[in-house]
Amino acid sequence: MKVFISYPPFRDKGSPMWTQNRQFQWYHVGSYIYPLVPAMAARLLDREGFEVGWDDAIAQGRNLDEFLSNIYSEKPDLIVFETKTPIVKRLWSLLKELRAKGVESKLVLFGDHVTAKPEESMLESPVDYVITGGNYDISLLELAKHLRDGDDLPAGIWSRDGDQVRNTGKFRLDFDLNELPFIDRRLTKAHLYGEKWKKRLPFMYTMVGRDCPWAKCTFCAWTTLYPRFRTRSPESLLDEIGYLMDEFGTKEIFDDTGTFPGGNWLEKFCKGMIERGYNKRILFSCNMRFDYMLNPEVPKLMKKAGFRKVKSGLESASDETLAKIRKGYGVKEIIRGCQNAARAGIDVHLTVIVGYPWETREDAQRTLDLARKLMADGDAEMLQATILVPYPGTPLYQYGIDNKLFRFDARDYDRFDMTEPVFKTPDMAPEEVVQMCQGVYRSFLSPRFVLRRLRDTHSWEDVDYLLRGVRAVVGHLRDFGKGRRKKAVR
Repeated sequence: MKVFISYPPFRDKGSPMWTQNRQFQWYHVGSYIYPLVPAMAARLLDREGFEVGWDDAIAQGRNLDEFLSNIYSEKPDLIVFETKTPIVKRLWSLLKELRAKGVESKLVLFGDHVTAKPEESMLESPVDYVITGGNYDISLLELAKHLRDGDDLPAGIWSRDGDQVRNTGKFRLDFDLNELPFIDRRLTKAHLYGEKWKKRLPFMYTMVGRDCPWAKCTFCAWTTLYPRFRTRSPESLLDEIGYLMDEFGTKEIFDDTGTFPGGNWLEKFCKGMIERGYNKRILFSCNMRFDYMLNPEVPKLMKKAGFRKVKSGLESASDETLAKIRKGYGVKEIIRGCQNAARAGIDVHLTVIVGYPWETREDAQRTLDLARKLMADGDAEMLQATILVPYPGTPLYQYGIDNKLFRFDARDYDRFDMTEPVFKTPDMAPEEVVQMCQGVYRSFLSPRFVLRRLRDTHSWEDVDYLLRGVRAVVGHLRDFGKGRRKKAVR
C-alpha cells in the first residue's frame, strides 16, 4: 500500500509557511520548516511495511503541474495533506480537482484547522478521512492499517459511510512519546529544510514535546491539537542529538517544541549535554518562555550546555493585553528574562503581535518601542512581528465571534494569511497595522543596531550569518510591502 504525505506548491503570494508552523505567513525568502509530526508519520508507516512517498513540492521546488503529474503516474492508495486555515479552501479545491481527474486515492486531511472544524471539510470537499488531534502521525498509521489490515479506526477520525458522515469520538493523546523511533531523515529529505541558523548545513530539527507546557495562550492554533503537554525524556532527546551528529554530521539543532520543557527536565538535559560533551560539538536552540529564565542561573547553565538561541514571545508591552491572551507573565518578567538570557550569552529572538482588537495605536507603538529598545541595548538579537490571526478553535476566534470583531466574513479563510488584519482595531486603519509590522523590520536598518551587529562580527561565519539576516529582513519588508497594504484597505 502506497501512502503520499503531500504539500502542494501553492506559491502565488510567496512561499506558504504551513509546515510545522503555528502561525501561517507567506514568505518571499525561501525558508522551509521541517514538518516533524508528518515526518514521524512517514517513519512509522515505513516501519510497518507501507510504501511512503515524501511529496513536499514546496521544499522540492516542483510546480503544480509536476506535483499533479507525479500523483497521476504514481497512483498512491492514500494521499495525506496538512491543513492550515489560510490554505484550507485551496486544499478543498485541489481535492475536487483530483476527483474530477479520476484520482481514486483515499484523501486525508489533518492539522489544526480540521481539528477545530472537522465536519466542515467533510461537507466542503470530497475528503475521505479527517484526522483530528495532535497525534496525527500515530492516527495516520492506525488509519492505514485499518485500510490494509482491517484494524479498528482510532479515536478522533471522521469518515464517510455512503451519504453519512461519521466519527469515532474525541481524539486521544495518551501515547507514550518515548516509544517513538527516531525520524528517518533520508526518507523525509530533511536536508531541504532550514532557516537562518549560524552553522548552516548540516542543520536539523527535533521536537521533544507536544506542544507547550503552558498551553493557554488564546491565540495559539496548536492548543487545538495539544490541549495538554507531553514530552519525551531528556535522555531520549540526548540520544537523538548524538545520532544526528554521528549519522549526519549535524552542527546545529533547533527543537521546535512549542515551548521547550523547563524546571528539572531542563536541568537534566543541560547536565546531560555537558556530561556527554555535546556542548562542545553542537549549537542548540529552542522556543522558550521568558519566565523560565527569571532565575539567572538557568540561562547560564543553558549557555554552558551549548544553547545558542531562544525564540520567546514578547507579544505585547501591555500587562492588560498579556493577561487577556493568558500569557502567564507580565512586562517586567519579559524584560528580566530577556536580559538574563542575553547576559548569559544566549541570543534572544523576540516575537511581537500587532492588531489586538482592544489595543490602540499608542499601545501597539509601546510594544514596538520596547522590542526595539531590547534590541538596541543588546538584550535581543532578532525581532519578528506578526499580525494577530484568530484561528478557528482558539478562544480568540470565539471572542471575535461573540463580540463581532471580524472585518470580513469569519469563514473567508483565505484572508487569514497575515497580509491584512482580521480584527477591527480601536483607532488604526488596516493599512496602519500592516505598516506597523513593516516598521519592525526597518528597525534592523537603524544605525545603532547595525553598528552593534558589526561589532559582534568576528569571523566569515558571522559575516555569512549577518548577510543572510539582511536578506531575510528585505524579504520581510516585501512580505508586508506596498502591494499587501493595498489589499488591506479593500
